[in-house]
Amino acid sequence: MWPLRAGTGLGLLLLAAGVTLRQSQEPKELWGYVQVRHKAHMFWWLYYADNPAKDFTELPLILWLQGGPGASSCGYGNFEEIGPLDKELKPRNTTWLQAASILFVDNPVGTGFSYVDDCSLFAQNLTTVVSDMMVFLQEFFTGRTEFQTIPFYIFSESYGGKMAAGIALELHGAVQKGIIKCNFMGTALGDSWISPLDSVLSWGPYLYSTSLLDDNGLAEVTAVAKKIMDAINTNQYGLATELWDKAEVVIEENTDNVNFYNIMTKEVPEIQLNEQDNLHLRLYQRHVKTMHKDSLSELMNGPIRKKLKIIPDCVKWGGQSRDVFENMAEDFMKPVIDIVDQLLAANVNVTVYNGQLDLIVDTMGQEAWIRKLKWPNLDQFSKQRWKALYVSPEATETAAFHKAYENFAFFWILKAGHMVPFDQGEMALKMVRMVTQQQH
Repeated sequence: MWPLRAGTGLGLLLLAAGVTLRQSQEPKELWGYVQVRHKAHMFWWLYYADNPAKDFTELPLILWLQGGPGASSCGYGNFEEIGPLDKELKPRNTTWLQAASILFVDNPVGTGFSYVDDCSLFAQNLTTVVSDMMVFLQEFFTGRTEFQTIPFYIFSESYGGKMAAGIALELHGAVQKGIIKCNFMGTALGDSWISPLDSVLSWGPYLYSTSLLDDNGLAEVTAVAKKIMDAINTNQYGLATELWDKAEVVIEENTDNVNFYNIMTKEVPEIQLNEQDNLHLRLYQRHVKTMHKDSLSELMNGPIRKKLKIIPDCVKWGGQSRDVFENMAEDFMKPVIDIVDQLLAANVNVTVYNGQLDLIVDTMGQEAWIRKLKWPNLDQFSKQRWKALYVSPEATETAAFHKAYENFAFFWILKAGHMVPFDQGEMALKMVRMVTQQQH
């Protein structure tokens, strides 16, 4: 089953929002479902690049993967971060469509408008997430032959980076074997949950160095982080997830509820949960429910649902997201540094980018796992001096730092939290052009 719908609804949405658009500005869109397993349906939404000087065939295709697990690319990534319109349906000045066509996929199944007909079908580990995406990508590139030769990149955020690493490695193999026909060029891992332990161990020092913990708070956070380390080192991943929740509670109590996604913004938790409440529910509310705010939910379940016309009546956007999150609980704390090593060894281009103000995946933790890579060129990479980046030639404020060697690159994005394109849209767009070799 391959239902495709040409996107004629975007202009109507804009007109309804009081925005007039010239026809040439309206990006061409397609969307549909792919059944990746029996009774497991994955929703996707494709926007063709929208650049006045270049046809979409001259620009790359980017697959965007959201985190969570259970957060929606087609909703959050699209309307909050990089799509053509924001959630008020106003044109976004920093949409990535200026530099690429974008393929949003609600993954794993059950996320966003994706759904399963049977609760036993939710993914419970990275292996299932990867195999489902291989089914999807094979079908996508078979159905959309115009993208088979266009440079293809996987960009990601948060838990999406962990999924992107696994998907990139499997895709590289599938392309080599001729199973999937596409021009795969690399992956970009944004604020990515590659090594949960390295993130957790750096939370205390990072918060202490930014004056958000005192000596007592640092001691408390360090003590619970050590317990997480012991659990992971003895392969007790379920216990590590429970302790991760405890660590976050300790941090919230000591920092007056610091925002895990941007330490400079205050976000009072919507729901205060008691100690005895389900820990998975608490983690879900902290890390996924925040990406299903009422305004976005109303947009997706209202005007967007009407526009798409193919969402089954029984499916509510985000309706299965908590199930997606809870089914992956045993997988949360497992590292995938070895997969990044395999990607580098296979000569796949890997980019890491991270927001300076992110706590949940802070930059210190990213640098810590990078130091653990077995990649033979790591020393040469580490010796490179980073270069300051500016959003434009006229700009005087440093927007980021950048370092690269062979097929590995790192972007330190300043004044950005966990959602880099949301906080620093211009710099994120510049980074996309650099990663996809449109700009140096």
